[in-house]
Amino acid sequence: MLITDLVQIERLAARKEDENWEYRTFLKGGPHSSKKLDAIVHRLHARVSAQIDCTACANCCKTILPILDQEDIDNFARGLGISAEEFAEKYLVEDKAEAGMTFKGTPCPFLVDNKCSNYEHRPKDCSSYPHLHKPGFQRRTLGVLANCSTCPIVFNVMEGLKKELPQTEAF
Repeated sequence: MLITDLVQIERLAARKEDENWEYRTFLKGGPHSSKKLDAIVHRLHARVSAQIDCTACANCCKTILPILDQEDIDNFARGLGISAEEFAEKYLVEDKAEAGMTFKGTPCPFLVDNKCSNYEHRPKDCSSYPHLHKPGFQRRTLGVLANCSTCPIVFNVMEGLKKELPQTEAF
């Protein structure tokens, strides 16, 4: 049974923080097969995401700041019918930790009724969220743990992964 209530997910993620860090260590260490782990995560992601309506939640757009590169900025501005310079000046700030720009704050200024008002031109970081379909899950576990309390898909995939691949098993 999937958990989709954000309050419950936030509480459970906080309670499972130590367990999840320990599990991350298990995933990162040893001679594990990255391809097998990716295959399990991709299958779990497909199953879980098919059952969750992101527009009923939109918590990512309410709480996470995506990183935009110049291509994203140009594309998003084009969708708004303004120049990239005007878009950047009005809505973006430089992200010091990452190479790129991000919105000035949360929630996303283009979130309307839990949907992106510039959806066809959204940044790559947004369109690929929660990034569980990508290869290299083993290298991205830090971000996954950070998103466990934010995204019902990530939370449920992580819980499914822990059940399917217990720490006692090699993979």
